Amino acid sequence: MKAIVCDAFGPIDDLQYKDVADPVAEPGHVVVNVEAAGVNFPDGLLVQGLYQMQPDFPFVPGNEVAGTIVELGEGVSHLHIGQRVIALSNLGGYAEKARIAATHVLPLPDAIHVNEGAALVTAHATAHHALKQRAKLQPGETLVVTGAAGGTGLAAVQIGKTMGAKVIAVCSTEEKLALAKEYGADVLINYKENDLKETLKEVTEGKGADVVYECVGGDTFHACSRSMSWEGRLLVVGFAGGEIPKFPVNLALVKGYSVMGVFWGAFTQHDPKGFAQNMQELLTWYVQGKVKVVVDEAVPLHQATQAMKKVMNREVKGKMVVVP
Repeated sequence: MKAIVCDAFGPIDDLQYKDVADPVAEPGHVVVNVEAAGVNFPDGLLVQGLYQMQPDFPFVPGNEVAGTIVELGEGVSHLHIGQRVIALSNLGGYAEKARIAATHVLPLPDAIHVNEGAALVTAHATAHHALKQRAKLQPGETLVVTGAAGGTGLAAVQIGKTMGAKVIAVCSTEEKLALAKEYGADVLINYKENDLKETLKEVTEGKGADVVYECVGGDTFHACSRSMSWEGRLLVVGFAGGEIPKFPVNLALVKGYSVMGVFWGAFTQHDPKGFAQNMQELLTWYVQGKVKVVVDEAVPLHQATQAMKKVMNREVKGKMVVVP
């Protein structure tokens, strides 16, 4: 089968599109014929050796897929061959087939297009876990989302609204803000044209944010860290802007708020049951029209490097998908 292969950490352009052996179902696993795979910011970090996880070589990147089960491993009884599914693959998604633990495979409702299903697993699930398990977001609270037009930021906007929050979207362009507004943002802030700290103070009437979903880093993080409410929750999701900020811990002491790391991948491994329950809730919301995956572009598998670079350069509104 064809796959995108990383033989050594390095530039994204070093990835190879080539033939590899088909996966075989091991006990407790299934093999999925991949019809679409989501492209995520961590994929680009991973192949450059800049991510928390550093797999053995060679490996195939890609951690979320949608497709059809073509083989069942021993002990798998809740799934069947020919079933339409979405799955968290961790690795191996950028390929024509992927072997995936059955605990991380879920039926895909007929109402959801395969491209949207593939792009639902990571970005929306990260936002859902962050706002539900980590921040315990409550109806009526104020949620600030940075990078609110990207894959996971736009997901946080939608999920925050579904959970009853007032959502403040923070983006770098008016075009991106318009997309965030379309999907539920109540207040829009262009941080390139406005002082973010002062504007957050103004729109929260001096109270500050109850929850911040922060996935940009750098100066954006610093502004948010000074804009928290008493007993607020500052969620550290990622650093799409490139700079990992240093946090002055006295701010948490004086303002009485919490800084919470969000590592969804670790959550899925530590609590697979909780992951499955979260995904079922997300899929229900999706069918009900409460959340939606915005697919910026779907490209052939052999163009995966271009898709990854577009994501890394923050040129995507919503999600990118590769299609074997």
